[in-house]
Amino acid sequence: MSIEEMIKKAIRENKIVFGFRRTLKYIRNNKAEAVIIAKNAPEHIKKVIMNSNVNVLIFEGSSKDLGTICGRPHPITTLAVKGEQ
Repeated sequence: MSIEEMIKKAIRENKIVFGFRRTLKYIRNNKAEAVIIAKNAPEHIKKVIMNSNVNVLIFEGSSKDLGTICGRPHPITTLAVKGEQ
């Protein structure tokens, strides 16, 4: 399954959290199954997320492309896929 398909499936199942701060919250509470970061995300964001113990996937498009795939009218640099609770 490609990253794009995974994102669309997670959106349909209401298992997505958008934004760096909310993603960090889910990582710290061990609720994130995976984190997806846009390729052009700022280095400090990449560094913080890469140092966490969560599955990190790099989206090969820009944050604007990621926002478009998610059906949002704005760029998205980071999103988390919620794990099973």
